[in-house]
Parts: sequence; structure tokens; C-alpha cells
Amino acid sequence: MAEYVIEMLNITKVFPGITANDNITLQLRPGEIHALLGENGAGKSTLMNILNGNEKIRRTGGYEGEILIDGERADPKKHSISFVFQEPSAFPWLTAQQNIEYGLRIKKKPEQEIVSQREKIIGLLGLEKYRDAYPHEMSVSMEQRVVIGRAFALNPDLLLMDEPYGQMDIKMRYYLEDEVIRLWQATGSTVLFITHNLEEATYLAERVLILTNKPAKIKTSIDVDLPRPRQIADPKFIEIRKEILFIYFNVLIIIVLISFIRNITII
Repeated sequence: MAEYVIEMLNITKVFPGITANDNITLQLRPGEIHALLGENGAGKSTLMNILNGNEKIRRTGGYEGEILIDGERADPKKHSISFVFQEPSAFPWLTAQQNIEYGLRIKKKPEQEIVSQREKIIGLLGLEKYRDAYPHEMSVSMEQRVVIGRAFALNPDLLLMDEPYGQMDIKMRYYLEDEVIRLWQATGSTVLFITHNLEEATYLAERVLILTNKPAKIKTSIDVDLPRPRQIADPKFIEIRKEILFIYFNVLIIIVLISFIRNITII
């Protein structure tokens, strides 16, 4: 097995008039949660779109660099990447359990494997009473849990989560974060979690990658060497969070200064 399950090597993406990503190298170890931390507009979603082969990237000239999965050039016919976005995206014509097993059926997995994986995910998420519910019968948070379960059910090479709790209140975010951790521990998936919330990054990840503003570069990588379950009042947790905050705050100051200088220039 390769040391890294996903490698984005020297990735540069230029849109007309702006460089979104500048020579980014991102290497993800298998079976870990990696948090990509950056402000809105910092180029996080552009990186995700490059990874998922988004049509917008192709229409705007593609990108420079190389993506490897398990040491091989990424091939959508061979490798599997699942996605969870901020907006819940359960299929409205399918029940909760049908949504969870959808990807497995598309990939024509054996029926026994489909049922086993579906029941495992439903049990981990506590969805037994809601297995026959349709999305319109669910709350937003319930629907997002189904979407997250569907993504984990596939045991993908990489699971990309792009601020999946953006619409949730703080209490619900903590609850869903714990559910993601349970699913991750049960499946051994490699997760890239995109967020601008540094406490969320510290709570979830084994490694936090901090992005600068556009043109986005990796400012630094911080290992979060904490046992689970993590406690936000733990002195070690607070220490690591402060380290991340210090670097992140410096990045934000630079963003504000650049914006201020640009505004003065325009005036």
C-alpha cells in the first residue's frame, strides 16, 4: 500500500483574471481525517472541484499538476471518491435506506453486501425508525445524516466533506461531528473535511492544513495528536487550538491588509 492514499501534487488553477490555487501539494494518509482550514473564498472549494472532476474546472482550461490515488494516476473508472456538500442532497424519490444503499446498487455490489452495509450505517446513525422516511418528511439535519451515511456506505478511497454542517446550529454541529467520527472509526475511511471553523477542525482531524487566501497555498500543517473522544476543555486540546488560531489569525490579518490596500488603490 502507498504511504498516501491521495496526493495532489503541484496543483495550480487559474481562472480568467485570478489564480485560485498556486502550486499546492496535498498528501493524505490512509484512514485519517484531514481538515482543510481556510476562509470563505480562499480556494478550498476549487481544490474539491479539481478532485471531483467538476465540469467547471474542465470548461475553464483544466489545471496544472497531478493527482494520484494509491500511487497511481487518478482514474474515475477505478477509484472511488464520495462527496458531502453543505446543502443536503438526498434523492427525494428514495427513502432513507434506499438513499444509503444507492451507491452500492449503482456499483452492482452483491445483495448481501448491500444489506449488510446499509444496516451497519443505519445502526451507527440511529436511523432505524426513519428508514422508510422520504427526505421531505425529514428535518434538514436528519436529511444530512442520511447523505453522510450514503457517502460512508461506499467505503470510498476518499470522502470529501465541504462544510457539511453550514446550516446547523452549534448543538447540532457537535452532535453530527460525533456521528461522523463514529462512522469514520467503523469504516476506516480517509476523509478530507473542508471548514473555516478552527474548533471543528481541531475536534475532528488528525491533521489540520491551513490555507492562505487566493492565490491559495498551504501555509502550514499541524498534527492533532489527541486521543478520542476529545474534550474541548482538555488543556492539550486548548493548546493545539491556540497554535492553530495563532497561524490562522495571521493569515486573516494578511487577507484584511491586502483587501485594505486594494481598496485604497481603487479610491
